[in-house]
This record gives sequence, C-alpha cells and structure tokens, in this order.
Amino acid sequence: MDTSKSKPPLEHRRLQPLGSRREVRCAVRFPLRLTAVLSADEKELAAHTRNVSANGVLFEMDKSLNVGQDIKFSLQMPRSVFGTPRDVMVRCYGRVVRCSISQGLYYAAATIDGYQFVEQ
Repeated sequence: MDTSKSKPPLEHRRLQPLGSRREVRCAVRFPLRLTAVLSADEKELAAHTRNVSANGVLFEMDKSLNVGQDIKFSLQMPRSVFGTPRDVMVRCYGRVVRCSISQGLYYAAATIDGYQFVEQ
C-alpha cells in the first residue's frame, strides 16, 4: 500500500505571489557589478551583473530576454576576486531562468552551465 501523499493536479495548485516564494540556493552570491556582453539568438546585448555565484548570475540590461533562452556571456573578473596578478576573462554559457522589470530596467537571472578561462 502506497502511503505517500500525492500532489494535487497542476490546475488545483495555488500559485504563490512572486515575493513569497522561498528560494533555495546552493552557492553564495557576490554583489559584483561587472560589464558583460551577452549573446542570445545571434544578437549581442550589453549588460551589467548585479550579483554572481558559482551557479548563476543576475543581469541588468536595457532589453528583455526570455525564460528558457540559451545565452553565452563573457565576464572580466577583477584580479582581487581570484587573487591573481591581473583580471581574468571568463566565457560562460547557460540559460535564462527568471526575468523581471523594475523602473525601466530588465533583469534576467541565468544559470552558469559551463565556462572557460580565456588567456589575455
């Protein structure tokens, strides 16, 4: 006999307001404001990071992206972050997992699914 509780069908689940969702994070976020260049659907977009972790990044930009969209981006990480003699360029790829707009600026949270350090 199966004693596990089953979830109600999707159409019966209550949606929670966006601000009340509890997020579970696996990595510490660092409040880094870095210039970034994103490539999405063969277009390049200028953006800035709001925060960066080992698993993802939050971008601030003038144009919107779509949830689920694959992106590539490059970040110039300050030498103080890595403890190296000079800044380090990191090329990353991932996907957009959340989007929002506030005061005329677009925000996109993206995963970092892979990266490589670039020689400079």
